[in-house]
Amino acid sequence: MAGDRPAIPLSPPLKDELDIVIPTIRNLDFLEMWRPFFQPYHLIIVQDGDPSKTISVPDGFDYELYNRNDINRILGPKASCISFKDSACRCFGFLVSKKKYVYTIDDDCFVAKDPEGKEINALAQHIKNLLTPATPGFFNTLYDPYREGADFVRGYPFSMRNGVSTAISHGLWLNIPDYDAPTQLVKPLERNSSGDWMGVSGRYVDAVLTIPKGTLYPMCGMNLGFDRELIGPAMYFGLMGDGQPIGRYDDMWAGWCSKVICDHLGWGVKTGLPYIWHSKASNPFVNLKKEYKGIFWQEDIIPFFQYVVLPKECTTVQKCYIELSKLVKEKLGHIDPYFQKLSESMVTWIEAWDELNPSEQAKPVPENGKPAKA
Repeated sequence: MAGDRPAIPLSPPLKDELDIVIPTIRNLDFLEMWRPFFQPYHLIIVQDGDPSKTISVPDGFDYELYNRNDINRILGPKASCISFKDSACRCFGFLVSKKKYVYTIDDDCFVAKDPEGKEINALAQHIKNLLTPATPGFFNTLYDPYREGADFVRGYPFSMRNGVSTAISHGLWLNIPDYDAPTQLVKPLERNSSGDWMGVSGRYVDAVLTIPKGTLYPMCGMNLGFDRELIGPAMYFGLMGDGQPIGRYDDMWAGWCSKVICDHLGWGVKTGLPYIWHSKASNPFVNLKKEYKGIFWQEDIIPFFQYVVLPKECTTVQKCYIELSKLVKEKLGHIDPYFQKLSESMVTWIEAWDELNPSEQAKPVPENGKPAKA
């Protein structure tokens, strides 16, 4: 019930420093459930599909809405790098945001409850994750050492306890798991649950982890926060959807690219809390058609990212990303002409980023992983 929800705090954290980006093809009624947590923040809505369709947004939210006509108008020929008929279009919102932080969520995601039945303010937890350091260089067996009630364990080097800047906060989900099509088909009834959370049937894990340096992960874009000033240019969700031979790998592509760059520049990526409630399972047969080539291609893509080495001269996210684009063409281009096209779109994306964000030209980053001061 709405009356059971906490009141909006007087000074929500990062109120003027964070945008919420939502890709959608439908009316955003789901925002009503999120009102206590989202209303103080600015929303950037990226409308996918038919631009003539009117999208309804509940009253009381501060937002700007972009459709495909707006994308074409703002980017001109560079609009070719923004996917159409795919949630990858959300990265246009990252491009036009002017805030330091971004939180992005899908429109079929609702407020989850913890094992005690309390509604989870996912945005607040992402902010905590992003504002506390990460520890990619040395794993702490008590997980997040900066959380209240936790600390570094015996044997953790004191010289590494300051940690490094957190670039990405990757949240999880309850109810509908984020499975690929083959797994959906063999486990159609499987659900994540917040109940019996200490037992074997539980799925809610009360933990935040820093993903170790050198380790990749499958990033999901439905519940994701990041420091736009640090890693924004690497959060490109690729070419997917209409006119492309692959779909549903958009967030994973961004995750692989951004993790390699975070490792190179000395930043951290966290995963775990917060949870959201994923309400709608997509059709596994439709998904299989979108994923089919990716399921085969990922056996080459993942080793590529595991072993890629960026040169020391790549001292900014943009330089790293341009170098990655060259290596994608060189090392993956033989798999399919798609990767040649993807490589070119990666370059176009960086050109668009720098064009729309001329004051945010990245500066060299010190080796300690702390962001360079202006």
